Amino acid sequence: MTDYDIWFSTLKLSNKIKLDLIKEYKNTENIWENCKLDKIKNSWNNNLIKDIKNIINSNNIKMVHYNDILYPNKLKEIENAPTTLFYKGDISRLNEEYNVSIVGSRNSTNYGLNVTKILSCELTKNNINIISGMARGIDSCAQNTCINNKGYTCAILGCGLDIIYPKENKELYNQIAYSGCLISEYLPGTPPLSINFPIRNRIISGLSDIVIIVEAGIKSGSLITASMALEQGKDVMAVPGSIFSEQSKGCNKLIRDGAYPVTCIEDVFRILNIDYKSTKKKKIQKFTKEQEKICSVLSDEPIHIDDILKITDIDINHLYEVLFELQLKEEIICLAGSYYVKNQQNI
Repeated sequence: MTDYDIWFSTLKLSNKIKLDLIKEYKNTENIWENCKLDKIKNSWNNNLIKDIKNIINSNNIKMVHYNDILYPNKLKEIENAPTTLFYKGDISRLNEEYNVSIVGSRNSTNYGLNVTKILSCELTKNNINIISGMARGIDSCAQNTCINNKGYTCAILGCGLDIIYPKENKELYNQIAYSGCLISEYLPGTPPLSINFPIRNRIISGLSDIVIIVEAGIKSGSLITASMALEQGKDVMAVPGSIFSEQSKGCNKLIRDGAYPVTCIEDVFRILNIDYKSTKKKKIQKFTKEQEKICSVLSDEPIHIDDILKITDIDINHLYEVLFELQLKEEIICLAGSYYVKNQQNI
């Protein structure tokens, strides 16, 4: 990191212009030495550069530019990629493995949190990185679960990396900095303004192979992430929920508009086009009444979820949760098209 790097990050130019500059001149020193724009030549501020350098050094923040080898490859494939990323932790892992983002409502339900834990746990144990925004609710649940299972998670922030937002996520912030990566395109000292978060969402989707929306109201910011993912050519998945749940209206709309439904963990691995390796060890199982009811319905003949719903009369919102649980117990298997069968190895 040089003074030229810091200077370039302070330039009050549009991201598009800065991206064109870094592509043309290759590095920040060349931009300073060779670009003749007045806005460039009149923009050097020693005091500002010194102040930012002090914040960066005192907070163990690093930075990477678009042409640097550590810059995430997936971000280079999107339009309007950030020219500069500030980060803490290990950014290199983003170029080495699959990345799946899990995002959703800050006002999450127990159903949403349970599904998030299942998804994050199984993805993590299959060496897939979890990307999210460290917001309260679904985001922090996904990232905490990943850390608890010794996985790698990356949080994209909507403020400077010297600011912890929300404040109650201080422990999560420190854990991610230690075992994962924190990223922001915003200068240190930038407050968490509401306008920042929709802009940073393109980085969440841009880093991801798949974007999963677990719960989202009809006006949720998670739908912005889904929209950006589609613009970037990414696969979008959504967890279906009750038609009576405000937190599921956005997800149900996404599915209606063509997003892939997440009805089981295998759905995600099918879209990733990789094999799912269950991490659960076989043991004597204890079942709830709902789990027993579903197991009694299933056999070696595939049955659609709509038929399971009719026969068991379990609330649809709860049915998905119970089906997830039975899959993790390896009692049932989810097939393409939301069909389920009993796991014959357990019969």
